[in-house]
Amino acid sequence: MMHPDGYLETKDRSKDVIINGRENVSIVEVESVLYANLAVYEAAMVAWPDDYWGETPCAFVCLKGGLKRKPTEKEMMEYCRAKLPHYIVIKTLVFKEELPKTSTGKIKKFRCIVANIMSQVMCLLCN
Repeated sequence: MMHPDGYLETKDRSKDVIINGRENVSIVEVESVLYANLAVYEAAMVAWPDDYWGETPCAFVCLKGGLKRKPTEKEMMEYCRAKLPHYIVIKTLVFKEELPKTSTGKIKKFRCIVANIMSQVMCLLCN
């Protein structure tokens, strides 16, 4: 939100909902499915801008340590498709070693988004 004096204020959504086309996607519902996967240690769902849909679900996932075999992105996407309603499709899934947190342990979703954007920019610059 931009204030008249030029101060930019970032706010969380008043509702944990992603507006994907005509569908409202519950962030909590998707995160619950991710956390139900035995390989997932932490998960954060955010809205990712999309030219066609407006917003699409983007998941940041931190896997548990000591796994004999880590699931692939494709396997995690298939897992979510099997557990979620048909209209909820995670478009982007990003594995992270660690998710940024506040001093109270809450995941900083905005920092996940910024790190992902910076990673994409670096890929574009290197190519």
